[in-house]
Amino acid sequence: MLDINLIRTEPEKVRAALLKKLDSVDLGPILELDRRRRELLTEGDALKMKKNAASAGVKRLPKEEQQAVFAEMKEIAARIKGLDAELASVEERLNSLMAELPNMPADDVAAGGKENNAVLREWGGKPEFGFAAKGHLELSRDLGLVDYERGAKLGGAGFWVYRDLGARLEWALINLFVETHLAAGYSFTLPPHILNYECGYTAGQFPKFKDDVFHIAGAGEKVQFLLPTAETALISLHRDEVLKEDELPKKYFAYTPCYRREAGGYGANERGMIRGHQFNKVELIQFTRPEDSPAAFDSMVEAVEGVMRKLGLHYRLVKLAARDCSASMARTCDIEVWIPSMNAYKEVSSVSNAHDYQARRGSMRFKRAATGKNEFVHTLNGSCLATSRLFPAILEQLQQADGSVLVPEVLRKYTGTDRLSI
Repeated sequence: MLDINLIRTEPEKVRAALLKKLDSVDLGPILELDRRRRELLTEGDALKMKKNAASAGVKRLPKEEQQAVFAEMKEIAARIKGLDAELASVEERLNSLMAELPNMPADDVAAGGKENNAVLREWGGKPEFGFAAKGHLELSRDLGLVDYERGAKLGGAGFWVYRDLGARLEWALINLFVETHLAAGYSFTLPPHILNYECGYTAGQFPKFKDDVFHIAGAGEKVQFLLPTAETALISLHRDEVLKEDELPKKYFAYTPCYRREAGGYGANERGMIRGHQFNKVELIQFTRPEDSPAAFDSMVEAVEGVMRKLGLHYRLVKLAARDCSASMARTCDIEVWIPSMNAYKEVSSVSNAHDYQARRGSMRFKRAATGKNEFVHTLNGSCLATSRLFPAILEQLQQADGSVLVPEVLRKYTGTDRLSI
């Protein structure tokens, strides 16, 4: 959520920033509701002070004058009740409009969409094959790594079953991520997979994107859903809390499956594991002081790139333009891995800085030691990593002429083998 004070004092600055993400921005209704809210608060407070003063002094008045005061107090109380009711309505409408506004992109983030994304760097080179290379779908089937047909039988389209060495390779990736992030000082968490509405709201996914998740049937009036990413859970760990400054940064990571409805159909080039309804991911989260979040962002990008280099996979780092960033984020860099069969790069990680947008939605603050005042933290998240696109990339980039696939050296202690073969 954006700062209403900033919207009130610098509306053109806010509007110009939001136009990097949106086709049009009308802050008028928000400013009008904010103006009316402040009027109601001022009038209500004045009446409450007048009522309290009359109440305190009425017993000192002669009895013949008390009745007139009591009548006036009754009128004031009725007026206060009416003002409070209008205030509640105004605040509800104001909060609803504020919740729909996306985050303001950082100043150096380009306007527009994918066409304005910038490739910052590449690592490694595209593999060249002196044989007829296969796609990951064919390799998975030939080597008995993934059973797509039985996955569809169990869950429908967009699901699969890891088998034998395929399951071991998947788990090896997760083991590598866990080991790497523990060594970097992150706290390991295993959050619930069923979350409440407040988690989705704090993350900035609700109310606008509430239909993109799997909701839990039979939950009654309470909204519950399957987490689409561990970020949605971890961001709410300190919801409605005030942290001590010396506790920051808070650094967490979690392994979870991720459950996505993925509206729309799959393209022919996204068969297999490129896009699915359930996939595994390890997620990084940091809560920092505002002045520390740029360095935290860089450290998280480096963490992802470090893992990609350990795996020996060709990838590129892309800085996203404003409209390609998610609604909650002020800045995002994607790490994209090369998928030879698609002749394309596919995102395997997004590292993002939300600034104080999520913190305002979830009332997450810290007490500044020098001033004793509470300030909103900055929140950052990064996938490190999603396995459902790393797995295909490993198969395709490291395939051999005999149909086998080399296991990245860093994973061999987990898989127990250096090669995937029949």
